[in-house]
Amino acid sequence: MRTLTHLLLASLCLATLPWSAVSAQNQPGFRTETVVTDIPVPWGMTWLPDGDMLVTNRGGELYRVHEGRKTALTGVPKVHVNGQGGLLDIVTHPDYANNGWLYLSYSSPEGPGEGSHTAIMRARLQGNALVDQQVLYKGEENSTRGQHYGSRIAFDREGYLYFSIGERGAHFENAQQLDRDGGKIYRLHDDGRIPADNPFVNTPGAKPAVYSHGHRNPQGLTMHPLTGQIWEHEHGPMGGDEINIIQAGRNYGWPIIGYGVNYNGQPLAVATSREGMEQPVFYWDPSIAPSGMAFITSDNYGAELKHHLLVGSLKFNYMVHLVLDGNNVVAHETVFPGIGRVRNIKQGPDGYIYVATEGNGILRILPE
Repeated sequence: MRTLTHLLLASLCLATLPWSAVSAQNQPGFRTETVVTDIPVPWGMTWLPDGDMLVTNRGGELYRVHEGRKTALTGVPKVHVNGQGGLLDIVTHPDYANNGWLYLSYSSPEGPGEGSHTAIMRARLQGNALVDQQVLYKGEENSTRGQHYGSRIAFDREGYLYFSIGERGAHFENAQQLDRDGGKIYRLHDDGRIPADNPFVNTPGAKPAVYSHGHRNPQGLTMHPLTGQIWEHEHGPMGGDEINIIQAGRNYGWPIIGYGVNYNGQPLAVATSREGMEQPVFYWDPSIAPSGMAFITSDNYGAELKHHLLVGSLKFNYMVHLVLDGNNVVAHETVFPGIGRVRNIKQGPDGYIYVATEGNGILRILPE
């Protein structure tokens, strides 16, 4: 179990790390530069080959950013803005230069029932309009609740498309039920087809797109640049935010196991471990409300930071730098306290880290 030993080792190693927390947006050796403002909740961001950035706003707008100026795009799918729901993630296809496909996640009101559920769409960009729209997946059983839509998107080295959907808040058991959407990581081909080797393809009644289950509300998803594995983080309740390495068919435990308690202070999960359920690589207690994660692969920040991990905190307005030894987190530290409610972190094509914050816009991290 990676529990107290991990946390103790992390606390002992803090003094040796290259960054040390001091004051808001004032990290020794680094500075922040504003890229764009006036996007209230910049949820997803990606880059086009010409260097322009595409940014989603949770309120339902998609912007193209060129040299700090934003232009609203047309053809954006109909979004049900509902609490944590709205226009969420956006990524480009790994072969975007040749096929032009963009992928978006959003809370869609389409389908039976009131409310909405998470959907995945691909589309192409023609001028400043989305065209050739194709809905690749739509969670069933719409809900009026405004919690736990997920949702992040990532590609792996083989070109498979992964995305996350939270368990929607009211029905924790969704995460354990393979015949219901929510609380899961999904895998598709880039055109929406179900891979023949998905783990539950031959399980009667199961959603064949499901790749792993037992998740609460995953708002971080990315590929490890060295191993090719898909890493995920998810919100716990009060305590128990997790980082996991996603493996086919594995059960990550929610709501049966976990390291947090309910918001009323009462126990929620049955235990912290159970046979047949995965332990997290790392967890936070108390919660930091993680959103967005990125591996640093650039040489722009020195060898000490390369191939380590950054995770954003919505709750505490900072980022967390996690030092990795293989798949183990051996140390962690708070960086850039006060930077704002961090919604997303990405490494841009220029090798610099971009941080999407609620209220402060998108910032770029530069070494002095």
